Amino acid sequence: MFHGLTGSPFEMQKYGKFLFANGYDVFGVCLPGHGEYQKEIYTVTFDEWIDFAAKKLDELSEKYDEVFLSGLCLGAVLSLAMAEQYPDKIKGMVLLSTTLYLDGWRLPWYKFLMPVGLHTIFRYFYTYPECEPYGVKNERTRASIKRILAKPDVGMDNFPMCAFHELLELSSVVREDLKKINIPSLIIHAQEDDLTSVRSANEVYQNISSKDKELIILKDSYHMVLYDNEKEFVFNKALEFFNAHSQKSEVCL
Repeated sequence: MFHGLTGSPFEMQKYGKFLFANGYDVFGVCLPGHGEYQKEIYTVTFDEWIDFAAKKLDELSEKYDEVFLSGLCLGAVLSLAMAEQYPDKIKGMVLLSTTLYLDGWRLPWYKFLMPVGLHTIFRYFYTYPECEPYGVKNERTRASIKRILAKPDVGMDNFPMCAFHELLELSSVVREDLKKINIPSLIIHAQEDDLTSVRSANEVYQNISSKDKELIILKDSYHMVLYDNEKEFVFNKALEFFNAHSQKSEVCL
């Protein structure tokens, strides 16, 4: 399980516990640059994310006959990268809020300047603060997330532009080889995603070569689909997908 940009395994916790309760071993990993020392986010590269994910995938492939992937935001893009490079090691994947583009409605009016800043030294000095609505449409949950973000082990309360740069570099690499993907895939995305529009999900669905693929567009959620109004629906659709594609009693995610 791969978490989102500037997030942590904590954001995947309820999802993971649900799947574990339904018979799946679940491994939530903390991506490079997202640990105890927040300054590391300023120096991590997308190649490090790929290498890290490949190592974890290799470890699980040696232990289990079936390995599924699931990821949110950056985690979904990283899952795509693994599916392009190591299709024989992956039984299937569930992609949540796939972020190939930063074109959501929450981004500031000056977002058209981002391509300039992303490719200059300026990206090391600017951060975009995490703010309302925190990727969540449900107001009660949004208030809880605001309080939780104050804890350093949950995730960062800002998006460094250099992290955006690495995410978009990874996305660019992944987009070039989407047609290589032929494993079963479930793609879930919110119509009103505030960070990345449905363009990302549509591009994945239309370009992967998988014969077994499904795209679900949520109507009452924002980016953080695992915590919003349709979270139970997302959990259950993911479980249905894993159950439908697993042939073993001992599986992991």
